[in-house]
Amino acid sequence: MKQKRYSEEQIIQILKEAEAGLPVADVCRKHGVSDASFYTWRRKYGGLSVSEVKRLKRLEEENRQLKRLLAETLLEKTALEDIVQNKL
Repeated sequence: MKQKRYSEEQIIQILKEAEAGLPVADVCRKHGVSDASFYTWRRKYGGLSVSEVKRLKRLEEENRQLKRLLAETLLEKTALEDIVQNKL
C-alpha cells in the first residue's frame, strides 16, 4: 500500500472538515487516512492554525539544532578534560 504524506496545511484542512460536523469515518475515507492517523493528527495539531503549525515546526527544528550543539559541546568538554587528566 502506498504511503501518502500530507502537508501541515492539508492536515489542518482535514481536521477542520471533521470539526465542521462531518463524521470522522467519512472524513478519513474521503482522504484515504486511517482513523489512527486522524486521531494522532488531532492530538498534535488540534486547534492550531496553519501559521501556528509552521511556527511549531520551526521551533522543533531550532530545538533539534540546539540539542545537537549542546551534545557536541559536552563531547568536546569531556575530551578536553580527559586530555588534561592524562597530562597530570
